[in-house]
Amino acid sequence: MASIARKNLFEDIPRFLVAQAGIMFAVSLVTIQTGILNGFTRSTGVLIDRSKADIWVASKDMVYLELTLPMPAANLNQAQDLPGVDRAEALLLGGGIWRSPQGQLSPTRIFGFEPGGQLFNAFELTEGSLDALKQPYTVMVDRANLDSLHVDQIGDSANIGALSTKVVGMTQGSQSIASGNFLFSSIENAKAYATGNRTSNLNCRVDNGDFACTNVFEQSPEKNPAAVQPTPLSATDPISYVLVRAKPGQNLDTLKRQLEAAMPDTRAYTREEMAQRTRDYWLRRTGVGFILGLGASVGVIVGVVIVGQILYSSVSDHLKEFATLKAMGVSDRVLYSIIIEQSLWMAVLGYIPSLALCFGLGAWTYATQGITILITPLAATGILGITIFMCVGSALFAIQKVTHVDPAVVFKS
Repeated sequence: MASIARKNLFEDIPRFLVAQAGIMFAVSLVTIQTGILNGFTRSTGVLIDRSKADIWVASKDMVYLELTLPMPAANLNQAQDLPGVDRAEALLLGGGIWRSPQGQLSPTRIFGFEPGGQLFNAFELTEGSLDALKQPYTVMVDRANLDSLHVDQIGDSANIGALSTKVVGMTQGSQSIASGNFLFSSIENAKAYATGNRTSNLNCRVDNGDFACTNVFEQSPEKNPAAVQPTPLSATDPISYVLVRAKPGQNLDTLKRQLEAAMPDTRAYTREEMAQRTRDYWLRRTGVGFILGLGASVGVIVGVVIVGQILYSSVSDHLKEFATLKAMGVSDRVLYSIIIEQSLWMAVLGYIPSLALCFGLGAWTYATQGITILITPLAATGILGITIFMCVGSALFAIQKVTHVDPAVVFKS
């Protein structure tokens, strides 16, 4: 009976190709929407996932990675002094307006860390070296942001606020889809950028009856000695996070409680908890997860309609054949198996090229846009299940047609 299902499916090749194109569209829509949702979710916490810190210490008011309140840098020494701590490093988050050499503006998020440290090497370095960040007014950028920042290569210069800065390295796979352009600098440079962006740096005066303001930092330090110079952290400087690596064998829950007791108004999170908190924010407190999930649901509905219509039309065209089989005494169960067999062939033959297409599209978007369409083995298996469910479920509409067919139709002209 399986040969009957294949015969019905392949006897009209142009019609078969049109039908499979519709299934491919539906499956691709579900796969891409699911992949974008997975890639988006992963990208929001990628810097946390790739860090070597066992524990992240943050303000008690921290919402997610990029939204937190500062704490004093003195917390760094307090963390390092705890007996269960092997190493502690500071992380400073700041923001700024990037002005390209052509004058275009772009929002940025600056991550200041210790270039010689061990806990925040949270990116793949493709060009340059971390030691280059020890130079004043230098940053690294993700390759995905080159177009938005309007720079092309290492050595290009731009301004962050009023301060001149130089690109000394390129990273890959470090940018969150949900955020502005990520920049990486030494913690001293991040501190200087924050200071250089303050409006108090404006020097205003009345000159010959005209009111005018100039910024003492609008030139690079080499040209303007009055410009702010990067300086090491002091105990009173603000930082965003303390990253902690525990000593071997140390219980992390116990160490978290000790860190919170040593540093008032803070909360300690394991790396996994910190990443999940950030991802939960984007999925539950914004509409991104809902929109992408809605797109996948629409894909399933479209697929059911397309496959259902195709199968129903195929059964209608072969109604006399089914009536003949019923007249010969073939049971309804066997007839149903023919239709379900046909739907399974459509599911598999639509799924395989769709998945290949989505993998190719994912590679292209990552290479050109830095956007990850993440199709995990679990997601691919789940989409195969959805495709089979979609096609077999659609077969139920066609089965209704066969259920009510009258064997006497065979003898009608």
